[in-house]
Amino acid sequence: MTGICEGRVAIVTGAGRGIGREHALELARQGAKVVVNDLGVSNSGEGGGSGPADEVVRAILDMGGEAVANGADVADWGQTEALVRQTIDAFGGLDVVVNNAGFVRDRMFVSCSEEEWDAVIRVHLKGHFCIARHAAAYWRGRVKAGEQVDARIINTSSGAGVLGSVGQSSYSAAKGGIATLTLVQAAELGRYGVTANAICPIARTRMTEGAFGDSMKAPGSRARNRARLLGVSGRSLAEPLASSTDTAVNRQSTSANVGTRPRSAPQSKPFSPKPNRS
Repeated sequence: MTGICEGRVAIVTGAGRGIGREHALELARQGAKVVVNDLGVSNSGEGGGSGPADEVVRAILDMGGEAVANGADVADWGQTEALVRQTIDAFGGLDVVVNNAGFVRDRMFVSCSEEEWDAVIRVHLKGHFCIARHAAAYWRGRVKAGEQVDARIINTSSGAGVLGSVGQSSYSAAKGGIATLTLVQAAELGRYGVTANAICPIARTRMTEGAFGDSMKAPGSRARNRARLLGVSGRSLAEPLASSTDTAVNRQSTSANVGTRPRSAPQSKPFSPKPNRS
């Protein structure tokens, strides 16, 4: 398969369903070799299984692409180190990390428990840290060995992380942390040939349908609308950033309104901070 990501190797977390699934499929259509990471948990992080990741891998193989499944916990230091190693062993390298995995435990702030807070912060914020940290060490090692690196970190923030979302204090705090983490990654890792950007997608998925009810319900065929809308999201955001042509795009947080936008989750504005001169 050929496309703007031909020959690239990508890890996509939370790739069994929703936006992550569409990222994985579109990366494969554009020529990337994809590691499909997913625990198969519910919207609230419960349960689990390899089914969703295996289904996406089969879909990629059926279209003539290359993919393997992975069931690592994205917030586990050792498991994510093994995930990066599996990727390098399977495909000979790693070029792109798309951090997408996460779940919600929606609760008004005054009712939010410590366990609920910790679980959401862990999967989103620590989950973004762990894989990118191991990938960054791999890329730095290559540079120190005299090799050329052209790598990408693509994080998933949210309008909730910029302007907040009622009933989602833990989620909003985690997504805000991801936005600023992206700025630091971009400033520090550029010397190693790595760009870091964040996307703030607003799309119709099982997570947003559950959180925002009727305002996120799809008219007509739910499955057909979801696939169409998320396909647009994938093609317009992650895949161009993952390609080897977008070297000039760095330290950006880009919001895309895909489908119906809930009133309580305001859309964030793109920002372009001044470069770190230190």
